[in-house]
Amino acid sequence: MDLSTKFDGLTLKNPLMPAAGPLVGDAEKLLWLKDQGLGGLVAKTISTKDAHIPHPCIIGEGNNAIFNCELWTEYPKEKWINEFLPELKAKKGDTPLILSVGYTKEDMEVLIPLLDEFADAFEVSCHYVGTDHEKMGEVVRTIRSLTSKPFYMKISPHIPDPAGFAHTIKQNGANGVVAINSLGPSMVIDVEKRQMACSNDKGFVWMSGPVVKPLALATVYTIKQAEPSLTVIGVGGVASAKDVIEFLLAGASAVGMLSAPMLRGKELYAKIIADLPKELEKYGFKSVQDVINTQLKNAVTYEHDMPSVDASKCSHCQLCARNCPYFAIDMDENRVPKFNPNKCFRCGLCASKCPVKAIKF
Repeated sequence: MDLSTKFDGLTLKNPLMPAAGPLVGDAEKLLWLKDQGLGGLVAKTISTKDAHIPHPCIIGEGNNAIFNCELWTEYPKEKWINEFLPELKAKKGDTPLILSVGYTKEDMEVLIPLLDEFADAFEVSCHYVGTDHEKMGEVVRTIRSLTSKPFYMKISPHIPDPAGFAHTIKQNGANGVVAINSLGPSMVIDVEKRQMACSNDKGFVWMSGPVVKPLALATVYTIKQAEPSLTVIGVGGVASAKDVIEFLLAGASAVGMLSAPMLRGKELYAKIIADLPKELEKYGFKSVQDVINTQLKNAVTYEHDMPSVDASKCSHCQLCARNCPYFAIDMDENRVPKFNPNKCFRCGLCASKCPVKAIKF
């Protein structure tokens, strides 16, 4: 099974990379990730200023969400340039290295010339640039004037017009988009202590992990529909080989993952790479490129078919009846659901929640 993906002169042996954050904060961590078999590497965001980070700065909630008030790298740019990056350049082999940089036009004028010799590509975090397209365009033009390497602008969820963002960065010379950055501001409260459990000086944190995947998928799709020639790297909620396939179908050429391994164990990287061939085969794909080439359908319908029940599959849990927002489901004498056609709205909730997939439309 061919897992490789190619874009903008980069070749990845598989589409899985880390995303910028604590797991990619120095050469030792990045080289450990390389040994897990990742298709590419992404370093923690480097900026011109030292990061002043409160502690604690990361909270995991269950298996689905991480809240953080961490900032960019805790190391000065000089440590990256003089120590981490030369080691990575010597030891990474043919694994592409994407350097994450932030944030302003003035930061780019300092950082890009210093880092260019070490980067196969750049990811540009514009979290603090704002939503003004002209200002964003100025940042992109500046970067393009400083490097011939591919670079990808990382979009934050608070940007209200992803399609407009895509048009702006395309017109000004960017190769693509990383979608999405963490979601926020958000808040975590410790009721027992009557205080924020983790926060910056304003009381806020940013949210990532599997919980943000639907928003990330929608943003990837929106950008790819608006500017098909842009490369999109999907980030936000990846936790399985199936998630990788979903992002590729939405329009991504590669994916980044960071939060799920912090919630579920760092061995998740190797597991996803091992799972990907059989997951592709399960869904009838011959390669990663086959997924990327597949046109995602939108099977919207306004037909009002009644749901049906396969009684042989029904586990009699009655979850459908308890959850139905239209009070349209009762249980027959065998505790199999029956639907009131005068009340059933054909909304689909029962089928999506049925643990044994006994309800169909």
